[in-house]
Amino acid sequence: MAESEKDQIIRKLKAENKGLQEQIAYLRRKLFDHKSEVLNPNQTSLFEKENSVFNEPEQTGDQSSSASNQVRPKKSKKKTRREKVDSKVPVRVTIIKTADGKCPAGHSGIKPIGTRYVREEFHFIPARAYLEKIYEQTYKCEQCAHDTATSGLFKPLVPPALFPHSLASVSLVAEIIHDKFVLGVPLYRQLSGIRRLGYQTSEATLANWVNKSAQQLLPLYEEIHWHLCSAHHLQGDETPIKVLREPGKAATSRSYMWVARTPIKQPNPIVYYAYGTTRSGVFAQSLYEGYLGVLQCDGYSGYNLLGNSVHRTGCWAHVRRKFYDASQSHIKGADNLLHLIDEMFALEREWQAYSPRVRRRRRRSRLRKVFKRFWRLIDRTEVLPQSRLGKAIVYAQKQRPYLDRIINDGAIDWSNNAAERNMKSLVIGRKNWLFSTSTQGAEATAIWRPRRRRSPHKLKKEKSVLNFSKTEKFRTLFLYWK
Repeated sequence: MAESEKDQIIRKLKAENKGLQEQIAYLRRKLFDHKSEVLNPNQTSLFEKENSVFNEPEQTGDQSSSASNQVRPKKSKKKTRREKVDSKVPVRVTIIKTADGKCPAGHSGIKPIGTRYVREEFHFIPARAYLEKIYEQTYKCEQCAHDTATSGLFKPLVPPALFPHSLASVSLVAEIIHDKFVLGVPLYRQLSGIRRLGYQTSEATLANWVNKSAQQLLPLYEEIHWHLCSAHHLQGDETPIKVLREPGKAATSRSYMWVARTPIKQPNPIVYYAYGTTRSGVFAQSLYEGYLGVLQCDGYSGYNLLGNSVHRTGCWAHVRRKFYDASQSHIKGADNLLHLIDEMFALEREWQAYSPRVRRRRRRSRLRKVFKRFWRLIDRTEVLPQSRLGKAIVYAQKQRPYLDRIINDGAIDWSNNAAERNMKSLVIGRKNWLFSTSTQGAEATAIWRPRRRRSPHKLKKEKSVLNFSKTEKFRTLFLYWK
């Protein structure tokens, strides 16, 4: 074998070995290291070969006193009480009186002369259940019987049941929905609490209530989607979920929950969830059908099918995450690029409260310079394409046209973190209930999660949204849930 061929094989093996070491270090950090992506220059990694915490000698007391003579940290100030009781909470005043109406010496005839404040206590009344038996009163009008030559009997109009032939009430179903989608409590765990209240039922019954009530909110769900697509700026994201009984798919296959929302600075923010059997761009087309505005999302290729009707912008948080992983792998050049991205985020935090117009001016005057430094450093950096830094650079270069657009748009956020935070609440619930049994359950999850941040009195006045109910039960259920 020629010497040049040996050198090529050695270089190839060294590069492959370096890539494998980076991958091992990355997976080790994902398993054992902290999850935060905040840089701490004073913190030492557990897995560095040099200056590792495991390589430091144990302090046995034999070392010189100068080695352990360290500055003691200052004691933090005593924290004051941060509890706060809402003014709407009812107040009950309790005055402690003598049990027998006598003084400590046993004399009677005492009289109160005043009270002294002692303390406050916040009490909780456990849930109480009762069975309501509804009858309709039958009346007879003697005048009608005389005038019409009939019996004159009549009955008042009975409000329709939430679900026919069911014991479900609005308060019970609303509590079940609140516990599952707000607190993340699965139905089988709620079942034990309902049984303690005296009602013996099954998990399938509770699931049917959740699904049927979601179908009653379907007109409102579609109206929220219509309002969403009429917005000028949107943010999108998606996460996998598991649905056991999907037609034509195995129980172990993945489905997806998509989220679309308006940016934080927009008035009356809207958050919309949609269940999809796939992550393909075909579902993205159906989700954003008719939308003609600006969409901020990550670099997932499925969004490419949206076409030119949607003006896409990138997310700097996704770019930063990849350079952060490269920095934690101690790849040369990653720290400089990461610090430039952090400088951009620091400037954005200063302008967070500004109007879109002012933010656009600040971005064009100050952030444009940081942009140019970042991209110049990207172009000069030479690195293996399969390394962590190489993958981060390739991702940033592919997203460059979408990232540069944020400079000229002050209404869009610097990152897609708002949509990811909405998705995080779903992920926390998913860790508890694990999966949806049917597609109807997955659709109910999507329907019950959307939010329009309005105060209750504004919701009652917004007839364009609430008038979709065919019966009063729908409106009552919706207002109870909100």
